[in-house]
Amino acid sequence: MYNITLIPGDGIGLEVTKAMKKVVKASGVDINWEEVAAGESVIEEYNTPLPEYVLDSIKKNKIAIKGPIATPVGKGFRSVNVALRKSLNLYANVRPVKTFEGIKSRYENIDLTIIRENTEDLYAGVEHMVGDIAAESIKIITKEATDRIVQFACDYTKNNNYKRLSCVHKANIMKLSDGLFLREFDRVCEENKIFRLNGEDAAARKYYADDVIVDAAAMNLVLTPENFDVLVMPNLYGDILSDLCAGLVGGLGIIPSANIGKDCAVFEAVHGSAPQIAGQNIANPTAIIQSAVMMLKYIGENKAAEKIEDALKKIFIEGKILTVDLGGSASTDEFADELCRLMEN
Repeated sequence: MYNITLIPGDGIGLEVTKAMKKVVKASGVDINWEEVAAGESVIEEYNTPLPEYVLDSIKKNKIAIKGPIATPVGKGFRSVNVALRKSLNLYANVRPVKTFEGIKSRYENIDLTIIRENTEDLYAGVEHMVGDIAAESIKIITKEATDRIVQFACDYTKNNNYKRLSCVHKANIMKLSDGLFLREFDRVCEENKIFRLNGEDAAARKYYADDVIVDAAAMNLVLTPENFDVLVMPNLYGDILSDLCAGLVGGLGIIPSANIGKDCAVFEAVHGSAPQIAGQNIANPTAIIQSAVMMLKYIGENKAAEKIEDALKKIFIEGKILTVDLGGSASTDEFADELCRLMEN
């Protein structure tokens, strides 16, 4: 039995995490869910959306999965997601992006992963006012954090049978900060024997490295997303491009995410809490279920993860039991029940 922290979150979080638990149980993995509350529901009692007992639970169990948690815009408390990453040093954000046959999309055969440095860049939150006439945010890029995330990306590329590892940056303008990120990318890739092509045919190489300026990356991800494999980048670019990529394959309701550190890992649905539909049992639980698939692979339960993945492929191809956002009329519970049925067959 595994002890895993569960943070249901806000809004539709209770509904989608309930569906996820049902599907994981049907996969055959025995999990003791240690459920802890975070988000809007605990602010009045604890004066924070992230009470210390939540962090204590994750530190003890080493693994957590969470539903969406609302963040006030422009004021109030800091993002729970950012606070979790900083407090637990979850330095690598991993978002696989794949097309599912049966989900409406303009694209086919997309299979790429965004790897985002999670602890610094503008998300370090170092800001101050200059009198009452300006505000400054400081962009922090360090050699240590860059080396760590690029090493993670190199390992991920090799371990998941990808070929192309791309560094996304803006070093043509931010020559010091992004320049450091790009230089360390080249150095760490060379240490891992992932070299630039230098005129060679990509087909002749098992792995290769290249770099793409962030605005060009955004354009090319829309034009030819099938050409990309693994993209590693600083925090802000990763936040933006991972959502862009989600739009290529059906939206944030589909995409899973993992935040991985040396000692702990937190898996999460990256979509919002959707308070406007909370309690109606119509939310799409695919993102949190796919995040659970990532979690099961992380703990070595690969067969169970594959069972859920196969059931997801079948449910989308059949197209009979889909939630409203996917063009169907099924409830959250009906979608989860159908996945469980498909795993039994």
